[in-house]
Amino acid sequence: MTQPDIRRPVVAGAGTMGTTLARIFAQHGFAVTLWNRRTPSLERAQTRIAGDLDRLAAQGLLTEDPAAIARRVTYTTDYAAFDGADFVVENIAEDLAVKQAFFRAISPRVAPEALLTTNTSGLRVTDVAQGVEDPTRFCGMHWWNPPDLMPLVEITRGDQTSQAAAQAVHALALALGKKPVIVQKDILGILGNRLQYAVMREALHILATGAAGPEEIDAAMKYGPGFRYAVLGPFETADLGGVDIFQAVSDYLFPDLNNDQRSQALHDLVDQGRLGVKAGDGFYRYAPGQGEAARQRRDALFQQLWDLLKDQ
Repeated sequence: MTQPDIRRPVVAGAGTMGTTLARIFAQHGFAVTLWNRRTPSLERAQTRIAGDLDRLAAQGLLTEDPAAIARRVTYTTDYAAFDGADFVVENIAEDLAVKQAFFRAISPRVAPEALLTTNTSGLRVTDVAQGVEDPTRFCGMHWWNPPDLMPLVEITRGDQTSQAAAQAVHALALALGKKPVIVQKDILGILGNRLQYAVMREALHILATGAAGPEEIDAAMKYGPGFRYAVLGPFETADLGGVDIFQAVSDYLFPDLNNDQRSQALHDLVDQGRLGVKAGDGFYRYAPGQGEAARQRRDALFQQLWDLLKDQ
């Protein structure tokens, strides 16, 4: 199946991720159904989508009337929404049993050739696929948050996922304006989170040693490797810098890098209720209004960066 074959997509789960995905489909011309178990979540989703489209229109980021885009989204709690669907992306609770039960319920209802995907960021695709009637057409489709601004979509093959199914989901992600990658092995954390948490572990170690504080570590990342990695991946960086140089540095630096299996600093923050922006305190403190300002600044910078790099 290729992207033009998809006529009846369904987004399951009306949380932050699912709501945004429904809007993305609608913005790209799809008549999409947003399904959720509870009506109040769908009502909030409808309000948010309308507000987001109005905001995008005010910023000059839409090419058509926001009301016309909003009308492409249908909201329902009825499992009949999956009857004959040819694409499903699931965004419900990050609980293996719940996801498996969901796919057991909907996979007999969808079209025979339908592509079924899960947006899990932590569970093994192969395990979730145990709830699917035909796991050859099931794969992971992990969108990074916020999904409308982050280009990466990680498409993971489970043990039984066909290459054709993965390629079809890849083509759909491209049609939705994303930069997808196919992950050929069902590994924990996929690609992005493995790289992200390797950096996080070392950042926490540096903080614990007292060599630098959060501000200095964040600045070093943003204006050093982070600046570079917006343009080059790690292997491109090594080729351009000289593989021999990277080999020499790795010989003395790898043994000194942190290998902790548990972060006491993260556990301490959670135990203290310092959960970040949503709690007003984390590695940094946020006065009332500062958290939302930080989100808005992040989103604006993401948009500017994506505008710069999307055609590369």
